[in-house]
Amino acid sequence: MIKSLIVAHGENGEIGFDNQLLWHLSDDLKNFKNHTTGKPIVMGRKTYDSIGRPLPKRTNIILSRQTDLQIEGCLVMSSYEAVNEWAMENQIEELVYIGGGKIYQDVLSEVDKMYITKVHGSFKADTFFPSYDMDNYEILDHYTHEKDEKNEYTWEFFELLKK
Repeated sequence: MIKSLIVAHGENGEIGFDNQLLWHLSDDLKNFKNHTTGKPIVMGRKTYDSIGRPLPKRTNIILSRQTDLQIEGCLVMSSYEAVNEWAMENQIEELVYIGGGKIYQDVLSEVDKMYITKVHGSFKADTFFPSYDMDNYEILDHYTHEKDEKNEYTWEFFELLKK
């Protein structure tokens, strides 16, 4: 099983403020959909709250310490071990962590692959992606998307595989 994560962060690791995204990048949202559709996605409860609904065509797994939490259309689990056990039992090929900050911090050293969107700009934020060393990864894909009418900032996409 491949463990991966997907994130969009600013030049200083910014990923959110007040439980909301910091930008609207239409084409990066399409990118997110392309890399997560058909795969189980794992998120913290606050990330789920910010989305507000289960994402379609994906198994939505919510990590929460609330043992009695139930969310319609989602699996709620209380530990990474439970997620891994479920994934192994279900012969999952790729499990994708989608946030938030605490989840990323916990799984960064464990993931095999990262889908990173680096947004060109500095933003006011209260949630950050942990630092990582690009030298520890092989770049499988990379491109730049210039600012346009549907994307308010220039951004770069990287698909990285741990060396």
